[in-house]
This record gives sequence, C-alpha cells and structure tokens, in this order.
Amino acid sequence: MKAMNEATVAFLSRSANESFARTTAACFAAQLDPTLEEVNDIKTAVSEAVTNCIVHAYPDSLGLIQMRLRLFEDHTLEIQIKDKGVGIPDVEQARKPMYTTGGEERSGMGFTIMESFMDLLKVRSTPEKGTTVTMRRRISRRMGGAG
Repeated sequence: MKAMNEATVAFLSRSANESFARTTAACFAAQLDPTLEEVNDIKTAVSEAVTNCIVHAYPDSLGLIQMRLRLFEDHTLEIQIKDKGVGIPDVEQARKPMYTTGGEERSGMGFTIMESFMDLLKVRSTPEKGTTVTMRRRISRRMGGAG
C-alpha cells in the first residue's frame, strides 16, 4: 500500500529529544483526527522506542536516531524508529516482559508497552549495526473528522 503522506526526522540520542519525538509523532498523526486516547497511546509507544535507543543502542555515546512517519489510506499510522547502535543479540528474549540490559532502574517493559498501545510491533536488529522498530496503529474514523 502506498503512503498518502510521510516525513522523516533525525535527531541525536539525547534525553531531551524523547519529548521532541513524541510531539512530532502526535502532530503528524493529527492529520487522521485521532482521539486524545489514540494520541496518548502513540506518544507513549514512541517514547518507549526512543528511550530504548537512548539507553540501550548508544549506552556510552551519542548517536543518531531516525524516525519515519507514514500515513496510509486505511487510516493507519506507521512509525519506524531506527538506530545504528549496538543492536540486540536476541530480539525474542529482549521482547519478554521484565527483560532488560539497562540496569536495575529499568523496568524491561518497553517492547511490551509498545505492543500494548499499537496494533503491530516489529523489531529487527543486527548486533553492532543497529535496530529498527516498526509500529502501526489504525486510527478510528470519527463522524465529522478528517478522511
């Protein structure tokens, strides 16, 4: 399916940019006239994905995070968050609730949270080359709303 609209932004893996990514995704999704709950779900999922990049992909350095946003005619929003960090040796293990490599202050719930707020979550990773997280969420059509 061809995207109706798309945007790509790149930013450094600084904690301050987590809120930038959340807000950017929410603003882009606004074209589909999401409910407040849908916006909050999207922002939470983006926050988790970007935080994973900051904490895990680039633990000892700054790196680039790329976020690609796409809208489809079926009212689906796709968000892809990509890093070129350390990668994940075992994606299946990393997706298990409570598993973390980030120390005891981390909950290990990032992928579980993303999965619960989105309709689809795909994680591809290669050690020493980086990780790509793709999330999709279908936005409900509302009476009098866009689309």
